[in-house]
Amino acid sequence: MVKLTIDGKAVEVPKNSYLIEAANAAGIKIPTLCYLELHKDKRGDNASCRVCCVEVEGRKNLAPACATPVMEGMVVKTDTARVIGARKMMLELLLSDHPQDCLTCGQAGKCGLQDLCYQYDIKESNYRGIMSDFPVDESNEFYVRDMNKCVNCRRCVMACSSFQCTHALDFASRGFTAHPTPPFDDPVSESVCVSCGNCVSVCPTAALLPKTKVKYRNWEVSRTTTTCSYCGVGCQLDLLVKDGKVVGIEPVDGAANNGLLCVKGKFGYNFINHPDRLTTPLIRKDGKLVEATWDEAYTLIVDKITKTKAEFGGDALAGLTSARVTNEENYLFQKMVRAGFGTNNVDHCARL
Repeated sequence: MVKLTIDGKAVEVPKNSYLIEAANAAGIKIPTLCYLELHKDKRGDNASCRVCCVEVEGRKNLAPACATPVMEGMVVKTDTARVIGARKMMLELLLSDHPQDCLTCGQAGKCGLQDLCYQYDIKESNYRGIMSDFPVDESNEFYVRDMNKCVNCRRCVMACSSFQCTHALDFASRGFTAHPTPPFDDPVSESVCVSCGNCVSVCPTAALLPKTKVKYRNWEVSRTTTTCSYCGVGCQLDLLVKDGKVVGIEPVDGAANNGLLCVKGKFGYNFINHPDRLTTPLIRKDGKLVEATWDEAYTLIVDKITKTKAEFGGDALAGLTSARVTNEENYLFQKMVRAGFGTNNVDHCARL
């Protein structure tokens, strides 16, 4: 463990921590656009936005909190006039070549750049940038890429290369024309992109936005944390609900997925609102399937199983389960069949 002082507060953190993590432990929030804490072994690999700069006693230059390891006895200040001035300058530089169409931008209310400009009272930039004119890439089925709104935070590149390990993106060009792109500036549909959408989830601006059937603002949706139903891994996600309908998905930093999702978990949610989806149990009466309550369905199942086992023995029963429920649920199911039904006749589709 390493002891240091941040804004007069003593804090003790593991020796491999970074200043931004030490500040979080002390209850001090340091603003940032590029820092991602998805996987502990990838921390400090970015440090591109420099909005998180802080003063470290004994150092001449300001230090990026997201990439500066803690050291014993460090004295750090995060809110001096020098620090605030540097952060404002960085934000104004980013704003100098960023479209200011916040009224119609789909990321309004959830934009990292917008939030920081509000926090530091920046209404316009004192710098004259060169507005980029990148073509909007809508070739992907699930999301849109508008590099004119990119702040070069490198989050998408980190998510794609370091976390997803697909390596579909990297940076091209220099200066005002620098931007993340597939090789040769090809459309993303012609790259090795697997449409996992993790780049979309981590983007702080509207450079990457999901294609949605229902327009919504961040403050219009409620969030319900649940488990993805596409396989047995158990990835955690938030359902974004507007007017009683699921309109989007965001990953949750769960133990199974560490804030990541695959293409099915991120974008495959439209079945929830499909009119053909079964929403109540069906039982057969007089040769026809009719809607029933859950109590009626469970009672019928228990009665049939009990009667069959009593008359023919446990081996007259069998259980078939699905790869689309969690591993834990599949374990409980086979336990029920073996211990409850009294048979080893249990199988699993093992595929989707």
